[in-house]
Amino acid sequence: MIYVDNAATTRLSDVALKAMMPYFQEHYGNPSSLYAFGQQAKTDLDRARADIAATMNARPEEIFFTSGGSESDNWAIRGVARLMELKKKPGRHIITSSIEHHAIMHTLQDMEKEGYEVTWLPVDRYGRVDPAAVREAIRPDTILITIMAANNEIGTIEPVAEIGAIAREAGVLFHTDAVQAVGHIPVDVEAWKCDLMSFSAHKFHGPRGVGALYVRKSLRLPPLVAGGGQEKGRRSGTENVAGVIGMAAALTEVVKKMPEENRRQAALRDRIIEGLTKLPYTRLTGDPVNRLPGTASFVFEGAEGEALLLHLDAKGICGSSGSACSSASLDPSHVLLNIGLPHEVAHGSLRISLSDNNTEEDVDVILKEVPLAVDYLRKMSPVWDEAAQKPVWEM
Repeated sequence: MIYVDNAATTRLSDVALKAMMPYFQEHYGNPSSLYAFGQQAKTDLDRARADIAATMNARPEEIFFTSGGSESDNWAIRGVARLMELKKKPGRHIITSSIEHHAIMHTLQDMEKEGYEVTWLPVDRYGRVDPAAVREAIRPDTILITIMAANNEIGTIEPVAEIGAIAREAGVLFHTDAVQAVGHIPVDVEAWKCDLMSFSAHKFHGPRGVGALYVRKSLRLPPLVAGGGQEKGRRSGTENVAGVIGMAAALTEVVKKMPEENRRQAALRDRIIEGLTKLPYTRLTGDPVNRLPGTASFVFEGAEGEALLLHLDAKGICGSSGSACSSASLDPSHVLLNIGLPHEVAHGSLRISLSDNNTEEDVDVILKEVPLAVDYLRKMSPVWDEAAQKPVWEM
């Protein structure tokens, strides 16, 4: 099997698994307990918190553990809204981009129904948010700017440091969904000037079901989850000690290996891009330069994305499509539509996302099988011959 869907989830690393194992049967104490057995778990939890903070230039007390990126995103957005209400500060305006992850998008759509006003900033053809547009969108009643650090579908890295500086200058809180960035590119919360940042362990070879929200120390964010008062009263629920330990071990390892591994993955990625963009009526999506080192995303006119995935699966290749293959919707990805692709082209998407487990041999197979699959599907298409004479989008 060739697994190239690492933007969806990654294989748990050996280092993370080894670090976690003792906390399932040997060191299973509750960190909230007063006896020594539980306090040892608390000590280990705090050590993991410090290790995670060190990878992103944060303070340990600014890291709050959650169940993953979606919870962190929800907490950041709803927490800021609640904080403004508690402080009786006027303002129900939020700025975001049109290509955010569903955890952001759906939360903000719900808040629009609750009376909040959201500015959905457009992006350019590469999926890049213009910092100048962010500045222009800020109003006296703006309470939050939330822009992702890197897009999960097309791999574009956003100018978050510039956006953070604009937000700080305007006195508006800034949150970034860094789920695809943490563990893949250097992250510095001070350089990015973010007040809140979400991330999730399973995107960088940690376990599923655990993540965190960075909250700037001076920001007293109200809790989203009430209960026993864990995480200094900010996120209740008995801590997932094993998960946190695994997350810290995985993140420490990938950050240590990042310079060398990013160069290696980028070289594999560039081989894939060079090979697949030779196919007619094929386009690389996302920024050609400022993109995640292991992500390459394409659209193939005349080859439907879900059919392409199934064809590749039969050849032992696990990739993903930007189309809504996990829902009953026939609409293609909102990301692809918002970078300007027509519906019929956006349906033919393929995302390949690499990890340190992928090899040159994997790339050889991909460069052989994807063109064969695309050619086969185009020949099966009742409209391809006509479309090929007059493509619906400009190369």
